Amino acid sequence: MRIARLDRLDAARCAAWPAAPRDDAPAYTRRDFLRGAAVLGGGAIAAGLAMRVSSAEPLATMPVPRHDHAGGQGSMVFQSGHTMRGARTMPPGAPADDQVTYREFDMTFELVEHEVLPGVRFPVFAFNGQVPGPVFRVQENDWIKVNITNKTEEMHTIHWHGVDVIYTMDGVPMSNQDPVHPEEVFTYRFQARPAGTRFYHCHWGTPLHMMSALHGAFIIDSPDDPIRRAFPYTRDYVLMLEAFDVNMTRQGIDDLLSGMKQVNQLIARRRPSHLAHGFFRNYQEFLKAIDAGWRPPYLAGMANPAAAEIRPNFFAINGKSFPATMEHGHIKIRSGEYIRIRLINGGVFDHHMHLHGHQFWKVAEDGNPLPQPLRLNTVPVTPGKTVDIIVFGDNPGFWDFHDHKESQSRNNGVYPGGMITMLEYEDMGEVPYVPSISINQ
Repeated sequence: MRIARLDRLDAARCAAWPAAPRDDAPAYTRRDFLRGAAVLGGGAIAAGLAMRVSSAEPLATMPVPRHDHAGGQGSMVFQSGHTMRGARTMPPGAPADDQVTYREFDMTFELVEHEVLPGVRFPVFAFNGQVPGPVFRVQENDWIKVNITNKTEEMHTIHWHGVDVIYTMDGVPMSNQDPVHPEEVFTYRFQARPAGTRFYHCHWGTPLHMMSALHGAFIIDSPDDPIRRAFPYTRDYVLMLEAFDVNMTRQGIDDLLSGMKQVNQLIARRRPSHLAHGFFRNYQEFLKAIDAGWRPPYLAGMANPAAAEIRPNFFAINGKSFPATMEHGHIKIRSGEYIRIRLINGGVFDHHMHLHGHQFWKVAEDGNPLPQPLRLNTVPVTPGKTVDIIVFGDNPGFWDFHDHKESQSRNNGVYPGGMITMLEYEDMGEVPYVPSISINQ
């Protein structure tokens, strides 16, 4: 068994992961793509017919699904005098250590100060103290064990976005696990599948925690990758797209730490109440609490709508806004080379990534290969989505790669900034114009 600490990765290492080409891979032909498209189209027609038949059912006769399980079973929160501070939690459902061979990693939740640009620093929750979190690079069907230690005074979880995990490892608080309490070590165990570009993020207080840095790439490789067969790429880049509301994050983390201080004091005295968390066994218990005078926090929020509004003022790639995106160099390519760029939206806003001077192929969405590549030069990446593109080196030069929603190519309202990087050819030799940096136009 190998235990690895996912250590701090600088922006360049986080972005670039060389992959060896497979010379013996069979060609992925246009016929293969068309055959896949035909199968997909037939499924869509069948689904449409089923929908029309179903919609003829009167709504009143449709059965209401119910489950027979009592709410809150297995949760420590509803047990008298509970405390999970400092606990070691091994959730059930995965094979034991002697049944499979795990690749084991250690990770932490930490509160750090992050610099998105020189002079712009703000507090964030971060995996292993870095923004974005470390890149996982594993093989399809590997068994993965991640020991996560909470070094903050707030609660967290990890959701393995797009990975078909065991349900007790899915990281949705109170749906399939208790949140990870301060000083607690929680162990996730699951099989890495299916192959593709996936990611991970905190699912507790998601608008704040995920948006404000608790996110990272989870790449599952496969020796039988149809994208590599079609496009024998030799370099592989990962770009996490981020939207930071610096003011909301500062205020939100301050408010959270103030509130959690009181909750943690109750936990330390073994006198916590599920009402302090806002947890309930079921909807009926929630209604009874309201009838008894408990006031839901969303009613207080209605008096101050601005408190919940997210207004990002810095947009970033791998934790940095332009021109800090240039600190560790550009996306590199050579004439005649294929490269793969994996775009991951780790925030809550849409982005439209545009590459100058090239028509690229969109080859995967949500980590899953497309039945037929799309020829584009601008691709939308909406929240929770991953998009893989292939670029072929056929036009030497220095080329902008940026969010074409230009209001998001700004730093605190000043253009240019935000999500701007560059595709640079390494084999140009002497060039007539070498880029410089402009930060105010």
